[in-house]
Amino acid sequence: MAEPITPAPQAPRDPTQTPGNQKPGNRQDEQVQLAAVDEFLAWGKENSLFYLLFATACCGIELMQAGGPRYDIDRLGMIPRATPRQADLMIVAGTITHKMAGRVRTLWEQMTEPRWVVSMGSCANSGGPFSKWSYSVLNGIDKYVPVDIYIPGCPPRPEALIDGVMALRERVRIYRTFGHRSTTPHIVAGADAPFGSHAEKDKPPEQAP
Repeated sequence: MAEPITPAPQAPRDPTQTPGNQKPGNRQDEQVQLAAVDEFLAWGKENSLFYLLFATACCGIELMQAGGPRYDIDRLGMIPRATPRQADLMIVAGTITHKMAGRVRTLWEQMTEPRWVVSMGSCANSGGPFSKWSYSVLNGIDKYVPVDIYIPGCPPRPEALIDGVMALRERVRIYRTFGHRSTTPHIVAGADAPFGSHAEKDKPPEQAP
């Protein structure tokens, strides 16, 4: 009489080793992330820069292009807001006149802390081609609000704006993590333009003989 065949003993099944749990991101050791609260807030802040939706001149067209489908800065967490009370980033895009400068300062004061400013284009940086011959154009928005990032160009391309935003995100991360905010503005692409100063306009008048 043939002996019955007994099945080989099997190891107990581990419920964590199912095929679905073997996919990247599904393992138990990948489900929990430990971090300090400050680091978590810094991560969220630097990836959700809500910028104030306003522009004063032709640099605003490049700002619109950056928000369009070709560059889509929404993917960087940059969402336009129509009120300064919901924005933490001001992008000064275009020429600022002396009459408009006070309104820009008011909008900046209505933004919540910490607030950041990007000066976009030569006109916002130093008055651009109008600064020498136009009495009404402001020679740099930094005379009214502190600027964190300067983007040179007339007008700067959307790639330059994105480069400036990435530099600003690094500043936001450092500020939120270490509480240190640099007072030295960053100039995109290392331009050597003397922003905020004009040799021909700022030189002292010649003394009469």
